[in-house]
Amino acid sequence: MDRLVSATPDKRDRVVDAARAFSIVIVTLWHWTLSVTHRTADGTLVMPNPVHAVPGGWLATWVLQIMPVFFLVGGYANLAGWQRNRRNEESAGRFVADRLRRLSVPTAVWAGVWLAAELIAAALPGPHRWMWQWFPGYLTPLWFLVVYGLVIATVPVTATLHARHGAGTLAALVGLIAVGSLLGRGLGLAWAEWATAALVWLFCHQLGYAWRTWELGRRSLGRRLEVTGLGLLTLVVLTVFAGYPRAMVGVVGDTESNIFPTNAAIAALAVFQLGLLALITPSAARLLRRRAVWKPVVALNVVAMTVFVWHMTAYLAALWVYERLGHTLLSEPTTAWWAQRWFWLLAPLVALLALIAVFAPVEIKTRGSSRKADRGR
Repeated sequence: MDRLVSATPDKRDRVVDAARAFSIVIVTLWHWTLSVTHRTADGTLVMPNPVHAVPGGWLATWVLQIMPVFFLVGGYANLAGWQRNRRNEESAGRFVADRLRRLSVPTAVWAGVWLAAELIAAALPGPHRWMWQWFPGYLTPLWFLVVYGLVIATVPVTATLHARHGAGTLAALVGLIAVGSLLGRGLGLAWAEWATAALVWLFCHQLGYAWRTWELGRRSLGRRLEVTGLGLLTLVVLTVFAGYPRAMVGVVGDTESNIFPTNAAIAALAVFQLGLLALITPSAARLLRRRAVWKPVVALNVVAMTVFVWHMTAYLAALWVYERLGHTLLSEPTTAWWAQRWFWLLAPLVALLALIAVFAPVEIKTRGSSRKADRGR
């Protein structure tokens, strides 16, 4: 780890790495500490969030709904990798295969372990319920890997479009999202809603290209405020006047969610969050020059996929221990529920650290030489 920290080139945009690390932390802590996980009458585990019970809680989701940042960071990093691929005159297939391998190998190991455990449990005497039957929320975070993998496959096309048309590509995506929104929300066409969802994630990823190419973090304060203000204004218009939900996550009691299927509000959120990242870049970049600050960022990035695919397993282990100790999972965000948040931070963390020790080498070996090349972006 010390060697990786020392080898960081001066030109590397450390804010991008910090944004990725921050996103991983937020996703993990949200699932662990801000899920009102409890059992239904048939024993199924469900995990709604407490946003509906917190006055103004929806506003926090404008920062804590962090999935757009994953795609912003991914766009930035994938464009850097694609530019390197072009300089080295390598094939587009090699680029896509290398990027997908970083996702698929740690995920395949996770899936293999769980499948083996499920098959063993199914072979034992007595009734058996599969994981997706008694804890469907366990698999929910993995939608990101499928969508992000598909976005990676489009990089040779989308990066080329960005190089040729720049802001024009973003404008075209905005137009398509607007049309899809009219067809989906206005006319009730389900296929249009899901097509819009795909366009939104492509737009978020394309914004990552702009982040890198236009060096937004180094632009004048006025320009950075313009980006932030544009995203914020669009969010306000959509949620106040166009009927989109105010919360950027699914909320108990709401009939519609901005995230499933993903809609135009998430595209606006991506612009807003990109603006926030650009605003903090000068100060954050100086802070990240400090070794004590930069080292944990490097550490988290090295094991990012391991944390992502295994953090729910760690959570499940904590749930198992909690119930075996005779405790009952609370179904409402009461005072007692809030008082327990320390346990749901520390107990899964212990389990996750053990899982990282076992499975992180898979991720590290998978990245191999490509990680070394990535340092120079």
